[in-house]
Order: sequence, then structure tokens, then C-alpha cells
Amino acid sequence: MMDASKYSVGYYPVAKQYNKWAAKDHIEKAPVWCSVDMRDGNQSLVIPMSLDEKLEYYQVLLDVGFKEIEVGFPAASDTEYEFLRTLIDNDMIPADVTVQVLTQCREHIIRKTFEACKGAPSAIIHFYNSVSVAQREQVFRKSKEEIKQIAVDGARLVKQLAGEYEGNFRFEYSPESFTGTEPEYALEVCNAVLDVLEPSAENNVIINLPVTVEMSLPHIYASQVEFMSENLKYREHVTLSLHPHNDRGTGVADTELALLAGADRVEGTLFGNGERTGNVDIVTLAMNMYSHGVDPKLDLSDMPKLVEKYEKCTRMHVYERSPYAGALVFAAFSGSHQDAIAKGMKFREEKDLHEWSVPYIPIDPHDINRTYDADVIRVNSQSGKGGIAYLLEQTYGYILPPAMREHFSYICKGISDRQHKELKPAEVIEIFKNHYFRHNDPISITEMHFSRKKSVVKTEITFARDGQTSTITADGNGTLDAISNALKEFTGKSYKLQVYTEHSLHEKGSDSVAAAYIGIQPETGPMCWGVGTDTDIIHASANALLSAFNHMN
Repeated sequence: MMDASKYSVGYYPVAKQYNKWAAKDHIEKAPVWCSVDMRDGNQSLVIPMSLDEKLEYYQVLLDVGFKEIEVGFPAASDTEYEFLRTLIDNDMIPADVTVQVLTQCREHIIRKTFEACKGAPSAIIHFYNSVSVAQREQVFRKSKEEIKQIAVDGARLVKQLAGEYEGNFRFEYSPESFTGTEPEYALEVCNAVLDVLEPSAENNVIINLPVTVEMSLPHIYASQVEFMSENLKYREHVTLSLHPHNDRGTGVADTELALLAGADRVEGTLFGNGERTGNVDIVTLAMNMYSHGVDPKLDLSDMPKLVEKYEKCTRMHVYERSPYAGALVFAAFSGSHQDAIAKGMKFREEKDLHEWSVPYIPIDPHDINRTYDADVIRVNSQSGKGGIAYLLEQTYGYILPPAMREHFSYICKGISDRQHKELKPAEVIEIFKNHYFRHNDPISITEMHFSRKKSVVKTEITFARDGQTSTITADGNGTLDAISNALKEFTGKSYKLQVYTEHSLHEKGSDSVAAAYIGIQPETGPMCWGVGTDTDIIHASANALLSAFNHMN
């Protein structure tokens, strides 16, 4: 049985005055992005990446456009160490990219870290120690002063070694478990570290505030960040960084509100990979900015390829409902959703709009190399006439009359329901052709001739049925009326021609083809539909009429 009484608030809010972030409407510019896929992401994998996989993934991060990449914890394992040395020794760090390495505030680990970074063209030495109440009391069993001294000693050592080793170094300090720490104490520790590192215009220092474990609602974290931003020493020379995890499922919200609160930089991973429920998802953050008209400064224009590379190197899976990247995030199965999307697309085309405003779809799927036919309109037993008609038009060029759309939608939904599956576009077009292109069974036309005298069209048509042919002569007020009258005489059956539409159908690799749609109403029973195509509109219309009529038999 669940017992909520064992839990209590484990975080430390700041004064209510630190809420200026709440008056801001949106994020105005992209933060500095730092990928921690190679460290936080890699350490959380069931099977960590091999050297070759890390090199492949590193190139993915460069292609996306990351300018800061945490490449590992070089003192933790031989693979981590070798990977960093491979990047440095083989000149694989672009001039505009900075690699970042992680180290605890322990002397032998810091020294090995600098050994691994020797000769780096640009590297951030990211050192940390945990300062939270739980860690101080339960893990280290040290006082506030003793914990602060660990951070100060670490700062002194990294500053000393930066002067002794070849390379171009910056510094980053993280009060680990910031969210479980009294904000005033976290500030005290960070300022003590800054006093050692002495930030300046030439020596920018990063103070990183980790949501090592999510403990509060996002607005609490935002106010904590605002408190730190307004009270840190040397603020003009300090980059205030965020490192949210996702234990409460609000990592993205934490980050967005904290950016409003004054943060300059974000550490996260592609698709939120990381310990427990993961790090904050940089893809979602960046695309959220993009959807508000802000350039995220990351290239996510080929999302399917990015997902493929990620899944290959990490052996993880991008969930189908993951924002922007999931296979189903643009999918509309609901009939009403499909209808609204189809009408929105048509409106956009008619008005030649640049601004995106299509209902139910927050961004244009084309922007991230997704397609409308395979990704947006999906057909199952819940689908509607508008969506299915839109799929036929956009993918195959068929523009069905309104009443026929409903007829066809029920056919598709019935098949999907009986087979208990989604219908792919290729299956939809196959069903469409199998059902409506019936101009050869049981009745077909083998020959047609026309002549016109004033307003009357005379036709001579040879029909075939069951291997037997018969030639019929008939008149009409047009070619289609003449064909219809001949068909009625041949079969002895009566009906009303209720619907006729036509349009040019452009298929790949062919000349212009005419498509004709006909609905006929028998004396009893529902309306019957048929479709015909041909380079000659008369033959297309005749085929459509026969297809509709053959459904009466």
C-alpha cells in the first residue's frame, strides 16, 4: 500500500522577490549548448559506447552544431582517457569547438584529468563536489565548512595545473545536488570558488547549477537560479549554466523557466538520454525555441537521420511519442484532426502563407525532413474522410468528390477495423483502385465511335460481357449522356447519373492523364461510385461510368 506520509519537501525555496522571470513571455535567444551525451549519456547506457562508437557519435554532435561537448571523465576508465587523447593527438577538435572533461574535486583525479587534456586546443575543466544536505549528512558526514573547503581546494589545484600543462583551459564548477542544497549555502560555496578562480574578461568561468535530482516544481528551480544569478560575484564574467535531470518529468520546463531567470547555458543530451529518467532533452528544448521563431543555433533539419545515428550508437530507442523526433508525433488518426489538418494545408496553399499555422501540427514536418503523406495523415479505423482524401490527393493526385470521400473512408475504416491494423499509403491506393476501377468486370467496352449533329451526340459502342459482344447505338446531349443511354439500353437497367467530376492527374514518369469520378443512383439501394483514368477524357469518363455501374451488379 502506498504511504505518502514518508515523503516531505526536500528542497529549499528562495525569497518571493526572486520571481522576475515570471513576467517574461518567451525565450529570446538560444543559450550556449553543451552536449553531455559522451559523459552523462554514455555512463547510463547498459553497454557504454566503444571507442569507435564514441568517435562516430562525436561526429554526429559536431554535425548538429555543438560548440561545447563534454567528452568524458578521462580519469574514470581507459576508454574515456583514450578517446580524449585520440581527439587531441589526431587534431579532431575543430577550431571553434571546446571539449569539456569532468572530474571530482580529488587531487589524483584532477591531476590525471590534466594529463589527459595535455595539448588540448580548447578544453573546459569541469570540477564538482556534492553540497546537498543529504550528501553532507549521509555520505560525507562533513560540516558546511569542510564541504566548502573541498570545492576551494579543487579550484586552487585546477588553477595551478592550468598554468603547468600545455593547453588552453577554462574552468567550470558544479555544486552537485544543487536542488537539495540551501541556496544561500550553494551561493557561499560558488562565490568562494570564484574568489580563487578570479573571473575576468579574459577568464570567463562557468558556474553550473545541476538539477542532479528533480525535487520541486519548475518555478522553484527558476527562482533559485534567479537568486544565484543576481548574487554571484563577478557575474559579468560568469556564464551561468543549467544541468537538469528529469526525475519528475519536468526537465524541459525546469530549463525553460531557468533560462527566463537569467541562465546563459544548458547542458543536456540528445533525446534526453541519461541516468534514471535521463538528462534534459536538448532536441525538445531547441525545437521548442524554433517553434516560437527563435533560431536554436543547432541543425536538426534531418531528424530521421539523427534518430537513426543515435539509436545505432547508443542502442537506445527514441520513443514514438517523443516530442518532434518520435515516429508518431505528427501522426493524425482521428477523423476530426485529419479534416482540420487537411483544410489547414489547403488554406495555407490557397493563401500562399509563409507563417505556419496549420491546426494540430506545431511545426512544419518538412523542416525536420518528415513528410505529410507518411508522417501526418495516418489511416486506421478511427480515421475520417478528410484525412484519407487528403492523403490520396497529396500522395497520388486523386481529388475525390465530397460525397465519394465519405464512401471511401468507410471502406478503409472497415478494412482497418477487421484486420486490426493501420493502413499504409500504398495499401490505401491499392484499396482505392481495387474498389473503384472496375470497368472490365463484368461489363467492358471494346470499341466506341461518336458523331455530332448540332447539339446531339450519337455513339456506337460495343459492349462485352461473359465473352459475348453487342453493339449498341444511342443518342445523348453529350458524349457521357450518349454512353450512359447506350449502357442502359444494353443492360436494361435504369439509374440516375448524380455526380460527375474530372481533373488532370499528373503521375510520375507519364504524360498528363485525365481522372474522372462518377456517382450513379440506382432505382433502389445506395449510390455506386466509379473512377476512370485515361489520356483521353472521354475514355476516362466511360471507364468511370462502367466502374460505377459494375457495382450495381
